[in-house]
Amino acid sequence: MPSIVITFDPGAEGRRLAEARLGDVADVVFLDALAGADRARALDAATVVFARNTAKELTDDEYAHLGHLDLIQFVTAGIDYVPTERLPRAVPVAVNGGGYAEPMAEHALAMTLAACKHLVPEHANLARGEFNQFTPTRMLRGMTAGILGFGGIGVATARVLRPLGVRVHAVNRRGASDEPVDWIAGLDRLDELLAASDVLVLSLPLTTRSAGMIGARELGLMKRDAILVNLARGEIVDEVALYRHLEANPEFIACIDAWWIEPVRHDVFRMDQPFMGLPNVIGSPHNSASVGGWREVALERALANCRRALVGQPPLHVVSNEERDYVHRGRTNLSP
Repeated sequence: MPSIVITFDPGAEGRRLAEARLGDVADVVFLDALAGADRARALDAATVVFARNTAKELTDDEYAHLGHLDLIQFVTAGIDYVPTERLPRAVPVAVNGGGYAEPMAEHALAMTLAACKHLVPEHANLARGEFNQFTPTRMLRGMTAGILGFGGIGVATARVLRPLGVRVHAVNRRGASDEPVDWIAGLDRLDELLAASDVLVLSLPLTTRSAGMIGARELGLMKRDAILVNLARGEIVDEVALYRHLEANPEFIACIDAWWIEPVRHDVFRMDQPFMGLPNVIGSPHNSASVGGWREVALERALANCRRALVGQPPLHVVSNEERDYVHRGRTNLSP
């Protein structure tokens, strides 16, 4: 019988789900319940390994026991903080594509509406005794939303925006999608997306190609009153360029959920530019996926991909060599 080794503690409900979803096709083994040589034997017998962050869940010598696997599956959609260079090159690595898509799409909508309706600055104005009842706000209807990265999160975002009368333009690597859109193209037409977007949503993975993709030139192509929503990774946007653009263009609004230096990936939170002192910034602590009860939904989606590999079907959301080769630079930016 195939075997799946789960390297992280998914909690009591996660353990129950894993047994319920996979127990009929595989032996389900929890690595944290084992010690010493039993861990190595479990990895040697595994068909699939299911992980959160192998850097914290495997010892240095345990990587040598992964070369025969059919799949290494991660529970998260982004793995740029995982040392993928230590994983066997011949073994497919899959992420949980779309695992948290719906909560993140709602977060993008909430941030966009807050920007359009001036909720944050007017809240501050009310606290100072200012009652700006007739200051115009904006409607989403008739706007164009550009979605950069049209995978699970991008598609889910399009689905919450379209009913509000928003035109959806998208860019992804293949320049095509089964999801209805008003316009879609490949990365070679990014400039067109930027120029057309009233709202630009970033929902693409961090790779060698996407790092620094939105810099001063790209921001200069956007509308002066555009709204930038970053749900992806801070490093996709040039931090200094964005701050200077916001200072120079007070009508431009940045909604930042993904920051450059964050606790989960860097063990500390830090911003090198004083974004929170700007009135045209709306920030959240990368909590777009932190919705009560959704952890189990995301876990089930990842387990479903594990099941595909266990029964001999091709897994979904296998990362490209470009993504696997990305060397995360955040720690090198930290002060000693």
